[in-house]
Amino acid sequence: MLNMNIFSGTCTNVIIPSERRVMSKELLMGHPLASKEHATHALLYMWKIRKFEEAVEDLFGRGMMHGTMHLSIGQEASPTGVCMALGLTDQITSTHRGHGHCIAKGADLTRMIAELLGKEIGYCGGRGGSMHIADVETGNLGANGIVAGGIPIATGAGLASKLQKKGTVAVSFFGDGALNEGAFHEAANMAAIWKLPVIFVCENNKYGMSNSTEKAFALENLADRGLGYGIPGVTVDGNDVVAVYEAAERAVETARNGGGPTLLECVTYRWKGHSRSDKNLYRTKEEIDEWKTKEPIAKFMSQILEKNLLTQEEMDAVQQAATDAVIAAVNESVKAKAADPAGLEAAVFKAVM
Repeated sequence: MLNMNIFSGTCTNVIIPSERRVMSKELLMGHPLASKEHATHALLYMWKIRKFEEAVEDLFGRGMMHGTMHLSIGQEASPTGVCMALGLTDQITSTHRGHGHCIAKGADLTRMIAELLGKEIGYCGGRGGSMHIADVETGNLGANGIVAGGIPIATGAGLASKLQKKGTVAVSFFGDGALNEGAFHEAANMAAIWKLPVIFVCENNKYGMSNSTEKAFALENLADRGLGYGIPGVTVDGNDVVAVYEAAERAVETARNGGGPTLLECVTYRWKGHSRSDKNLYRTKEEIDEWKTKEPIAKFMSQILEKNLLTQEEMDAVQQAATDAVIAAVNESVKAKAADPAGLEAAVFKAVM
């Protein structure tokens, strides 16, 4: 739960360079430890993802959001590190656990919260909900409630880029369970044969719903699946934003230079259940607590201090800025107009002239 009053909180005016960039629909690319500004940006976005997910959990608990939710608390390094390796025109596809991907690619927090609250100003007019947020303006081709559903879409985006000589790359985020879906195998084969500029990012959080990777795979490293298609497979600590960025940067360079796809496995862990109804009966509290000692934000803060890029006080200000941004987004969304069911058909279908 958020340790604050969401609905009466005020946004403290902690202005940092990367926050201004987001307001102008720009993102800061480059190594998370390249400079003070880069470290600030990476830390800000990891905290934004964490605070956004905590706010969503809180709003569900208050009965203000309906349906279900799939939180990515504990997985903040993967979307942040990958998206800092991308250009503004590069594209991504996301998953049912996709809030972090949307945020890392520059989505507007207010429109995201509004979508989850069923408000007209939401990304899908309040009709799509948590699993279907898309923001083409920032290169986010959409989240997907179908396991592995975004993989062929990203592959198609890579094909379009190659045919049209755009020079862009497409990234598909997906979970470990998607590696056992036919859509992955078909898309991986196509991408490899045609050397498409695609990066397959498997966020291995150790469980496909309640089924552990140890039971679902006869592999130690899931990235080895790429070898069967002639795709290089890379496994990294998915809780280390620096390691994720460095691996993603190499994959992006390979894809952009015509070298074809890479399968990047980010080994991480979700602190919460698969969805709102998950009672976590398939894993122990001790296991969860052990993974919490490896949490990505604390790890990155230690790296920042080691490089003398930010002081503890400056990092505290970044955390507060993320908290304030989420509070402001919630407050604005709560006051927004609810989606009108009568306009559902018009919101979903556009007339073809």
